[in-house]
Amino acid sequence: MLFDSHAHYDDKQFDADRDEILSSMRENNVGLIMNACSALEDIPVIENLCEKYDFIYGAAGVHPSDCAGLMESDMEIIKKACTKEKIKAVGEIGLDYFYGEPERSIQKKWFARQIELAVELGMPVIVHDREAHFDTIDLLKHSGDGKVTGVLHCFSGSREMAKEVLDMGMYIAFGGTLTFKNARRAVEAAEYVPLDRILLETDSPYLAPVPVRGKRNSSLYIHFVAEKLAEIKGLSVLDVEDATFENAKRCFGID
Repeated sequence: MLFDSHAHYDDKQFDADRDEILSSMRENNVGLIMNACSALEDIPVIENLCEKYDFIYGAAGVHPSDCAGLMESDMEIIKKACTKEKIKAVGEIGLDYFYGEPERSIQKKWFARQIELAVELGMPVIVHDREAHFDTIDLLKHSGDGKVTGVLHCFSGSREMAKEVLDMGMYIAFGGTLTFKNARRAVEAAEYVPLDRILLETDSPYLAPVPVRGKRNSSLYIHFVAEKLAEIKGLSVLDVEDATFENAKRCFGID
């Protein structure tokens, strides 16, 4: 079975057929899904998904692109959500320098604060890093007394960055971008990262893998990522499925 460690089934792109898609997961070899959070208003939707589907777990946190209006009191909303049995991580949180907004100082403030919250709660983080590799690593190392655990999702860094992430005891997740023709750095990182530290993801509805690139993504396509990783590692697809499933359970503290 496969564990999709990062998806967004609260997204409006699934409004027309969400139940139909999710009801087909088990018959398509998808055993568990982690639904990541982007904004505070997503939290109730994610909680409802976790209640409705026994194979869905959730996270609570604010994406860097949505952090401009955050206040300290909002941390209590995240903290309360994290008391729910099936909320297993703080995320997705991090830095995104691609668009230049919100300004970097604001992004770094709330990334550090949410790391501190996760460490306080004893929970892993799900980290978003887009064109912000240096600052992402720096804040992971120095926020929360250096006790952060969790995963860098949709990894786009170098082999050298992967080493720093592994040295912190964190996991690295690969998704559809691993299958892209220009994914040289992702392939090099996947070659380097030990199998017992890798998670698989889709980031649904985004970043659909080859051969369905450009379409709306879903966990039904995660097998393409597993197949690509198996090819890179010279392993069977079943070995990759089994290892990454257990890795994700361990990362998120799921029995």
